[in-house]
Amino acid sequence: MARAAEPEGRRRGGSVIAYFTSAKFLLYLGHALSTWGDRMWHFAVSVFLVELYGNSLLLTAVYGLVVAGSVLLLGALIGDWVDKNSRLKVAQTSLVVQNSSVILCGVILMIIFLFKTQLLTLYHGWLLTLCYILVITIANIANLASTATAITIQRDWIVVVAGEDRSKLADMNATIRRIDQLTNILAPMAVGQIMTFGSPMIGCGFISGWNLMSMCVEYLLLWKVYQKTPTLAHKSAKVEASELKQLNVKKESDMKPAEGVQLIIEKDVAGFEPQQEKEVGCAARIAEPFITFRDGWVAYYNQPVFLAGMGLAFLYMTVLGFDCITTGYAYTQGLSGSVLSLLMGASAVTGIMGTVAFTWLRRKCGLIRTGLISGVAQLACLILCVVSVFMPGSPMDLTVSPFADISARLFENEPLPTIASPEPEMIFATGMPNLLNGSIAPANSDPEMSPEPVPLISVSLLFAGVIAARVGLWSFDLTVTQLLQENVIESERGIINGVQNSMNYLLDLLHFIMVILAPNPEAFGLLVLISVSFVAMGHIMYFRFAQKSLGKQLFVCHTPDPKAAPDSSPPGNTSTV
Repeated sequence: MARAAEPEGRRRGGSVIAYFTSAKFLLYLGHALSTWGDRMWHFAVSVFLVELYGNSLLLTAVYGLVVAGSVLLLGALIGDWVDKNSRLKVAQTSLVVQNSSVILCGVILMIIFLFKTQLLTLYHGWLLTLCYILVITIANIANLASTATAITIQRDWIVVVAGEDRSKLADMNATIRRIDQLTNILAPMAVGQIMTFGSPMIGCGFISGWNLMSMCVEYLLLWKVYQKTPTLAHKSAKVEASELKQLNVKKESDMKPAEGVQLIIEKDVAGFEPQQEKEVGCAARIAEPFITFRDGWVAYYNQPVFLAGMGLAFLYMTVLGFDCITTGYAYTQGLSGSVLSLLMGASAVTGIMGTVAFTWLRRKCGLIRTGLISGVAQLACLILCVVSVFMPGSPMDLTVSPFADISARLFENEPLPTIASPEPEMIFATGMPNLLNGSIAPANSDPEMSPEPVPLISVSLLFAGVIAARVGLWSFDLTVTQLLQENVIESERGIINGVQNSMNYLLDLLHFIMVILAPNPEAFGLLVLISVSFVAMGHIMYFRFAQKSLGKQLFVCHTPDPKAAPDSSPPGNTSTV
């Protein structure tokens, strides 16, 4: 018995060691390090900019606008650069540029914190303004490099590491999202505590040191994954052309076409024919980025999964998330920082539940139907948000013009304290507890203030709907992500996903503009209704995509054969549904 158990124990130990040294685990580890640094920086840079500019949100707003506009304009170009270069070069270059930019930003911010008084007196403050411009510019470069890293790792490397096994690809996508959910909560909390018990300058030093260490480790992990996955070295048109020919032969010999979205059609073969190099003139080189931008959007429009991608982008046009807007609204309704931190933790839990639901639904009903079910679940939960608008305690007042705040500030120069006071606190409260709201209530002896907690029904329903909807949201996000991975040819993965990021940022930018136009709490109910309408339109687009893909079998839920799927279709053929 002991002799029999000994080899089994060795086998288990060997399998554990094999997993921890596998390309899949090393990819997870590298992504966790990268995401942790990203989340710390994205949280901290907003806090730093508010702290530097006298508790004003101006620099933070400018930074957000620059970041969104840059990805919107350069997303296709970044994706094209990812497509035209080797995988290892793209991953390593974007990694070094991203982390070096964050380190440089951290050093500049430390200098500003140390010598801000002296910088204000030099050249009438223009030197300090130059430092602000440098910080925003370099931080924007870091964000663009982070976008390139996300495209190449999450949209390309994962597909190659998973190989032909779509179930493995789904599990890897879900694990990546779980890592994202955990780091979204834990990383800001960690850096927030450092800045609370230390100082913003110590926070800058910590983030710079972390990114320096993380860059070295991630660089090594990328090299290890590249060595363990030889197929990552193959990124040529010849390979893709041969895959196309095999696909067309199989397509003709199949007795019954597989359900799903057809990845490649015959006209794509012509795109892989070698072209003779021509001398490029100066004018052509100047026009090349604009042509790439146009071609990227045209290629995105021509994708069979175009409607699915647009459906995902429309979900970004919403105030129903844990961003600064919804958090600021919660402050106007009397929620404290500690309550909001608990709500954010609950949203992370439901987000992880969404990744689990995605893998289970995909096995039971197939990929495309999973997106449909996830959309229905999200919309069902958002009904609570719609109901909250009309419940007692809702500040919505249609008699107040949504543009009253804009007119008061721009034309009458009147400050509106109802909005100005909570927003600066909100930035800090996401990472560290704020006891302000809790400490004021006991000190106030006015009996008329006691009924205030009663109207919390509205805000409670709002956040209940937002938190519950995260299950469907993240399951839907994973569905569209895998559809893009499986149904975009290898030579276009970068540019298509770059345009998808641009679309996401475009709708996200529109939602910020919507809030700028109607920032008063009385108009927030209208913003909720508009947000739910855009989410519904996004899922209607996805429904149309699913209907075109599956036809009459859309509502016929069946379990796909996991063994037959990898054998019956080459890599990147059609989506298993």
